[in-house]
Amino acid sequence: MKVPFLDLKAQYLSIKEEIHLALQDVLEQTAFAGGKFVAQFEAKFADYCKADFAIGVNSGTSALWLTLLGLGVGKGDEVITVPSTFIATAEAISYCGATPVFVDIDEKTYNMNPKLLEAAITDRTKAVIPVHLFGQSADMDAILAIAKRYGLWVIEDACQAHGAEYKGQRVGTLGDAGCFSFYPGKNLGAYGEAGAVVTNNAELAEKIRMLRDHGQSKKYYHNMIGWNARMEGFQGAILEVKLKYLNAWNNARRHHAQLYHQLLQQIPNVIVPREAEYARHIYHVYAIRVPEREALMKFLAEKEVQTGIHYPIPIHLQPAYQFLGLRPGSFPVAEQCAQQFLSLPMYPELTDEQIEYTAQQIKQFMSD
Repeated sequence: MKVPFLDLKAQYLSIKEEIHLALQDVLEQTAFAGGKFVAQFEAKFADYCKADFAIGVNSGTSALWLTLLGLGVGKGDEVITVPSTFIATAEAISYCGATPVFVDIDEKTYNMNPKLLEAAITDRTKAVIPVHLFGQSADMDAILAIAKRYGLWVIEDACQAHGAEYKGQRVGTLGDAGCFSFYPGKNLGAYGEAGAVVTNNAELAEKIRMLRDHGQSKKYYHNMIGWNARMEGFQGAILEVKLKYLNAWNNARRHHAQLYHQLLQQIPNVIVPREAEYARHIYHVYAIRVPEREALMKFLAEKEVQTGIHYPIPIHLQPAYQFLGLRPGSFPVAEQCAQQFLSLPMYPELTDEQIEYTAQQIKQFMSD
């Protein structure tokens, strides 16, 4: 049995007619860069997140970067985040001229360990970026309490957490702003690059709108030095169609995760993801931890089960961040997880039979 890691075509085919009508509408109205279709999606995504504002941009990376710029983060500042995330989280900090400072992750949730946060704060710290990794919220009450005590901005990296919840509240609305990626493989994915910032801060929302559009308050009136980070009309129209299905797709992912749990949790040397009591996990990634990852990955490939690794090298050990002077052993939990994570197939259209087959192959490997 073939089990793809991701099947974007299956999802596309399920909504093909709606997508084609939406694209035709964009073509007929020639609203290609920003414009009506982006604005419509922004309003609906803000409503979905229960936020006052959503600002569409061209990627999740831009969402993080422009939010930091909008909050005044710059040269000489420090921003605390985690080493166990996609590099874009740190890149956004660096492109502001600030320095990323890392704290290790919690071994159960794989998110920022709040117990380690306070020790990382200095007089140069300006903001904290908790990452809701794999679709599960970080422990936001603890993080927000510390940030408030020190007067720090909190920017949620929700790029993998569309529709995830913390104590019943949608992520992205707990801190000062939430940043989302709509990369095609995400739970809510565009057909290309796109992202958004959600916030209840009207001043920040207005700054990000200007920053994404060359600093313009209106055409050819530039209040600040900005950048071209606009969302395309096509992506706004596609995302508006897909947003209607996000809850159902997330529910399907949760069903798949429960079946994986049931089938895998009794297998020796396999650690399955854990849903924190405060969280509603939406399983953008279903990552197990295994000691013989490469051997299992090869075995599954031979059985036509595709897998992935998120992420093999923590950010502090990447060549790009060698200048920070951090060495192996600096963040032991993140480093151990990086050596053990194996991401299994996870998407709404996955079948129970495919999950059962995948689990059967893992069990066979572990018992040999």
